[in-house]
Amino acid sequence: MSTTERPRILVVGGGYVGLYAARRILKKLRYGEATVTVVDPRSYMTYQPFLPEAAAGSISPRHVVVPLRRVLPKAEVLTGRVTTIDQDRQVATVAPHVGSPYEVPFDYLVVALGAVSRTFPIPGLAEQGIGMKGVEEAIGLRNHVLEQLDKADSTTDEEIRRKALTFVFVGGGFAGAETIGEVEDMARDATKYYPTIEPSDLRFVLVDVAERILPEVGPKLGEWGLEHLKQRGIEVHLKTSLKSCVDGHVVLSNGVELDSNTLVWTAGVKPNPALAEFGLPLGPRGHVDTEPTLQVKGTGHIWSAGDNAQVPDLAAREAGVENAWCPPNAQHALRQAKVLGDNVIAGMRGFPQHEYKHASMGAVAGLGLHKGVAMIKLGRLSLRFRGRLGWYLHRGYHGMAVPTWNRKIRVFADWTLGLFLKREVVSLGAVERPRDEFHEAAAPVPAPARAVERPAGAAEERPARERSEARAG
Repeated sequence: MSTTERPRILVVGGGYVGLYAARRILKKLRYGEATVTVVDPRSYMTYQPFLPEAAAGSISPRHVVVPLRRVLPKAEVLTGRVTTIDQDRQVATVAPHVGSPYEVPFDYLVVALGAVSRTFPIPGLAEQGIGMKGVEEAIGLRNHVLEQLDKADSTTDEEIRRKALTFVFVGGGFAGAETIGEVEDMARDATKYYPTIEPSDLRFVLVDVAERILPEVGPKLGEWGLEHLKQRGIEVHLKTSLKSCVDGHVVLSNGVELDSNTLVWTAGVKPNPALAEFGLPLGPRGHVDTEPTLQVKGTGHIWSAGDNAQVPDLAAREAGVENAWCPPNAQHALRQAKVLGDNVIAGMRGFPQHEYKHASMGAVAGLGLHKGVAMIKLGRLSLRFRGRLGWYLHRGYHGMAVPTWNRKIRVFADWTLGLFLKREVVSLGAVERPRDEFHEAAAPVPAPARAVERPAGAAEERPARERSEARAG
């Protein structure tokens, strides 16, 4: 880590807000005006709306992540976790992956830790569940689903087949509905290469405690999405919760029980628990409490935005919605990051802060190849699209929203190749355990079993008796 006398802007987190805010700050900084330091456990930012397509094989996993050091060449990028923040001394403690923790001083602080999966103490969930917050989980889910097809095709045991071909998804929001739509599409397409598996053998189950799915796109499109999934043979259990999933035995609150090797958990998110160690004012659900300017309340040199922040939704409040907060989605995070970056620069130079205000432009969701929904807001007018057109709008919006032209070109290239080439259905589950084969080959070879020794006379006794009996016969 380099040392410098220039003011340091410390960005904690390299996700949506962290990456875009750092880019904005670097773009507006004068030469030598400040040092920008970004700290994150991963050296890349993940564009999460593309995770369902990465799990289905429509996009290469490497194309949904953005390397921080490549996109922020003028920033100091540290791979590690910020464990504590001392506001009085203005230092943050960084715990690297290897080595002892160390302190990083700062003059201005941006808190952008994002969110983690919201879980509950459900028996078996920690052991059986698969999340969808990172690209690693998307790759793991794809390999796991294809491995289940391999397993079912290689056995005649009906109980094993049934458990392998049953897939349970918990959560009917964007992440859950999009993931089950994409993965079901991929699995059904893959059955063409398995002679003993028919599409009707697959059982996909979607569970949610709410009364409808896809609430972000409105009730009408949500209802269409629900009927569309049901027409594809997906079982949907609404107003239902998961009670237990010990050893793959899934028990739902409505009395349904089934066995499954696959449980995907997408039932919401919560602010990163590390925020509790930062000494910042938090809201009732653990979010950092901010002003409309994205400054943390009670501070003059700390800002926060995105999924870990409680940001007043000024547009909704002007429309008459009391105590409205910005929802935790990419649309708000990207725009908040730009305002945050501008406000950090303004704060350094002693200029006034600007308030964040953004009216939702709508929402889009993909439910598999050529299937999707989209709600576009033009002022007071809301336009709704579904089916293939909704899918085109979904891809068009996110294709342009993914950061850097490098990634935009790679993603559109993946989509273009998908028009002419068949989808890959190979499982690379061994990637998660790459040393297993080498470890087995390098293990000591056991010594061969020694033959039982016999007396020399006994070895010839039986052949002599056999010769004499043969002559007698």
